[in-house]
Amino acid sequence: MELLLFQLQAPLASWGEPAVGEFRGTAEYPSLSALLGLLGAALGVRRDDEAGQAALRDGYRFAIGVQSVGELLRDYHTAQVPPRTALKKRPHTTRRDELRVPKPELATILSTRDYRQDAACLVAVQARDGAPHTLAQLADALRQPRWMLWLGRKSCPPAAPLWPRIMESTSLRQAFEQYLTDLEAALRKAMGDHAPPDGEPLPDAPARVQRIAFEDGMDATLQPDLSTVRKDRLIRRRGWQFGDRIEHLVFLETEAP
Repeated sequence: MELLLFQLQAPLASWGEPAVGEFRGTAEYPSLSALLGLLGAALGVRRDDEAGQAALRDGYRFAIGVQSVGELLRDYHTAQVPPRTALKKRPHTTRRDELRVPKPELATILSTRDYRQDAACLVAVQARDGAPHTLAQLADALRQPRWMLWLGRKSCPPAAPLWPRIMESTSLRQAFEQYLTDLEAALRKAMGDHAPPDGEPLPDAPARVQRIAFEDGMDATLQPDLSTVRKDRLIRRRGWQFGDRIEHLVFLETEAP
């Protein structure tokens, strides 16, 4: 099967989960909606482009090779907001527009927001029939994105190039292993004479994949250890509406279930 693979690494990442009240949690690895948002930003698909967003949702399947879930960081967050009545019938396309009300009218909202520190994963994309873009076009967009890319929030930019690669493989596990082998070879080449001798590990060698999460219906050639439901299937981006989907997990030797 043909796959597009790329890596996601950052000091901070936040993979949103269903939020209730003041708490904004994060999953341990990217949600489907986050990956669609990443590709949409790279391609230049606007959030209010319902047809474009739906085409991305229906055009691809995703799998994630989790290298590290990182450590949890919890942030107590405060923000000033105007009352809804002050915004009624008044244009407010930017944050600056929102705050153009008399200061006594501003209120403060409180929230708790979770992040993952030093998390890392690989992403595999499989095109479905009728996909709006080829995998090669997606790879080009990730190399030269139309808009900035974030790992969940604007405070979470990538810390390393995404290094997209098109690969042919018989299984997801084989694809992830080959990608890491190629990435380590590329890093050694970039280091030149400063690279350690063959057989010795790189100082910051890419971590091995600990678990694989893949969508229901994806040709993974893997027997899942666990199947679960995630509420991250995009319905409408503008209305922040999401539905359920089935996700399968495979735990490799490096991580117990």
